Amino acid sequence: MTSSVFRRVSRILSLLAALLVTPMPLAAQDLSSLVARLGESSFSEKIEAVEALATLGDDRAISALEALGDGRLNVTAEKRVVILDGQKVIDAITLEPIAGLSPESLDRVVVNNRLRGAIATAVGKLTIFSLDRNRRLAAARNAFRSGTAETAAILERAITEEIDSEVRAAMAFSLNAARLSFGTKDERLVAIAALSGSSDPEVRALLGRLRGSADVDPDVLAAAEKAMERVESRLELIGYAENLFQGISLGSVLLLAAIGLAITFGVMGVINMAHGEMIMLGAYSAFVVQQVFRTFLPPVWIDAYLLTAIPVGFVVAASFGMALERCVIRFLYGRPLETLLATWGISLILQQLVRTIFGAPNKEVANPSWMTGGFEVVAGFVVTWNRLYIVIFCFVVLASIAAVLRYTTFGLQMRAVTQNRDMASAMGVRTARVDTLTFGLGSGIAGMAGVALSQIGNVSPNLGTFYIVDSFMVVVFGGVGNLLGTLVAAMSLGIVNKFLEPFAGAVLGKIAVLIFIILFIQKRPRGLFALRGRAAEA
Repeated sequence: MTSSVFRRVSRILSLLAALLVTPMPLAAQDLSSLVARLGESSFSEKIEAVEALATLGDDRAISALEALGDGRLNVTAEKRVVILDGQKVIDAITLEPIAGLSPESLDRVVVNNRLRGAIATAVGKLTIFSLDRNRRLAAARNAFRSGTAETAAILERAITEEIDSEVRAAMAFSLNAARLSFGTKDERLVAIAALSGSSDPEVRALLGRLRGSADVDPDVLAAAEKAMERVESRLELIGYAENLFQGISLGSVLLLAAIGLAITFGVMGVINMAHGEMIMLGAYSAFVVQQVFRTFLPPVWIDAYLLTAIPVGFVVAASFGMALERCVIRFLYGRPLETLLATWGISLILQQLVRTIFGAPNKEVANPSWMTGGFEVVAGFVVTWNRLYIVIFCFVVLASIAAVLRYTTFGLQMRAVTQNRDMASAMGVRTARVDTLTFGLGSGIAGMAGVALSQIGNVSPNLGTFYIVDSFMVVVFGGVGNLLGTLVAAMSLGIVNKFLEPFAGAVLGKIAVLIFIILFIQKRPRGLFALRGRAAEA
């Protein structure tokens, strides 16, 4: 407790000292003279100045050193060292603009590869003591990859002054990595014990290099072997967790693509080969809404375009679906082969229509800022926001459809038509109207799936063809017209695919899944969850 308070007080005092407007005269003189030496013509003198600035520990020199490395450090006719920022000339120490100097009157300071290496080392040393917390954290993490005995000494000093727990932990992690390579036997053993609890793949590489060295103490090698086993076991578990998440993510995509098909196929028995094009229409709806937001609305509103694109995609795809049912499919009930051929032809027409309007090249649909990036669960396992949101969106859509089917009059009529169309018609249900609305609902859900898929891939006229076969596999495997079966089938196929890919590859993995489904359907022709009812049993 006392040590922690002492470190905090020490750090606060050092920060206050650095924030003083007028530093100590000797330090100021040292900084000014060293920065001035950066403008010398001799490379050896510049390297000495860079190393001296690193030893000085004044982070005000970072800007001058970074400018030197980037080729932006210049010298005036009076040998004054300045930084060229575009067309603006600023002082290399105070960073204040200098009036009356044109960029054409300056001489650029030349650097070579050896000087660039010295600059990188110096910037790393100075950044570790920066007043900016984020810069210190970045420097602490970068020190892991360039650990030397000198780096270890700097990190030891920085840890004693650091008050931020996350930065201090990153410093300790990098310090252990440096000691693993350059420390004494006891320091190496302590570092191995600390690093063995990590799940960072780079730690495995460090331990592997140590294990491959012939001049390492046997006790250190034995400890490295045990630590390596622990790290590899942890990485294996993380790999399983990552495959599981990727499988759930793929399953959610398959579920979104198959929900609408499960509804239309289950109620009407129509093999709709144009279902993939409803997904494509939803994706292009997202693109159009994005362009409208970019063109007609303030830039601050662009992150809301996706929330608008979801209902737009539903309406567009549902409208096309109802028009397709009223104009074509209605006249082909009871003739599945002709329905298949007709909808396949319509899918080709829709693809060509989209090519005519939008062109053949892929269209870019950007993620909103709140769907960009991800978070690290553990080292090496990153969950991206766009995938996570799609998984959540998938379950929200599934729950909404289940609620519609269970608690609304339309849902009751749809279930009645699914179980026994003739009896439902005899009870006064307008089956033709139910067919149209059901086809529109299934197509609208496919449109929302297209909006979601636009966030994880390219939007192209062929988008729907990538998912139509998988959608039919999900529906047949889960049970025609059964939402629970569709959910179980989609998640099962997604997870199995992701666990098979590392061993069999993507293509062979899909072939294995397809063979399994064929054999499964031989035993259970109605799928995992068969429909119940007289018509279903017939």
